[in-house]
Amino acid sequence: MRSEWVTSELSKLANFIDYRGKTPPKQSFGIPLITAKIIKENRIQSPQEFIACDFYDEWMRRGIPNKGDVIFTTEAPLGEVAQIRTEEKQAFAQRIIILQANPEQLDNTYLFYNLQYSKTKGRIEARSSGTTVFGIKSAELKKVVIDYPSLPEQRAIAATLSCLDDKIEINNKINANLEAQAQAIFKSWFVDFEPWGGIIPEGWREGCLADVCSYCSDRVPVSTLSLNTYISTENMLPNKMGFVNATNLPTTSQTTSFKNGDILISNIRPYFKKIIYCDFDGGCSTDVLCFHTFESYASLFLYCALYSDRFFDYMVAGVRGTKMPRGDKQQVMNYALVIPNAEALSEFNSVISPLMKNKSLLAVESAHLAAIRDALLPMLMSGEIRVAAEVRL
Repeated sequence: MRSEWVTSELSKLANFIDYRGKTPPKQSFGIPLITAKIIKENRIQSPQEFIACDFYDEWMRRGIPNKGDVIFTTEAPLGEVAQIRTEEKQAFAQRIIILQANPEQLDNTYLFYNLQYSKTKGRIEARSSGTTVFGIKSAELKKVVIDYPSLPEQRAIAATLSCLDDKIEINNKINANLEAQAQAIFKSWFVDFEPWGGIIPEGWREGCLADVCSYCSDRVPVSTLSLNTYISTENMLPNKMGFVNATNLPTTSQTTSFKNGDILISNIRPYFKKIIYCDFDGGCSTDVLCFHTFESYASLFLYCALYSDRFFDYMVAGVRGTKMPRGDKQQVMNYALVIPNAEALSEFNSVISPLMKNKSLLAVESAHLAAIRDALLPMLMSGEIRVAAEVRL
């Protein structure tokens, strides 16, 4: 580290707004509630819980966050970070602390990236505690020290890393648009039957999932898998139709095999939409439902059918168990849908395939950008690579 860098405790560099404690009463609409479980990939994933608008001021008495503030999860999981990117009202639940950098000493975005730096994370873990649940108290987090250069260089470092994340965010938005296009076409063709005057065409029939697909039963040796080809419900992203690399492979010798074109859905807590259209071969855990179509040209039809809110509502209605709720696999296969003829399925597949291919290409590009960011971050945070303070990207 260069001599002009400074080390200081977080308590001297940032204001803490501590939302740990009780959980607010929730409802299905209103002001988004940000919980620790949706802070993933250094972003706030789509909220699924809300609080009443007229309850906001009472709940947020500890402090109102601002755009640019840093979110830190103190437990379950520990150390996930995100940055507030909107000026819209958001409510925060337990196990979350908001950090507001002192603008005269520390840049908020620099702090956001510094908390992802392995050296800083090690310092956080050294002050954490717990056995079954690992966490850190606010008083201990305040004692964690971070290293930082001058404000202009902090901003240059933040800008260098942000330009990569901004491009990833653009890709995510494009992919969301591509997904929306695919779902709109599916609804037009197979729900509203618009190309056929609003009626079910002759030769189509009413059926269920079991008529077009089955659960995958093949097995794959775990030894042939890697962290980016193993999918479990833990590393699937809610409402993003994607996943992050697994942290561990299963201890079993074999696991369920999936192939290119199969569809994966989390079978635990299915009120979160976790679904993946596979564009590679791999393996998945037993808490993931893996669907394989009898005909390859029906795979995108099946994906769009399973993606729908109607299907996930159906899964929720069939949940069994309390401690670890799961969808009823037999009932899932009874899900009713209109089954088009082979000609319509093939045509739909040819229309949707380019959209899915573009999504896949953008996802690959985003993965490469993330790898560059992750490689640069420790070198920038340690001072191994310096960025000219006047640079603005």
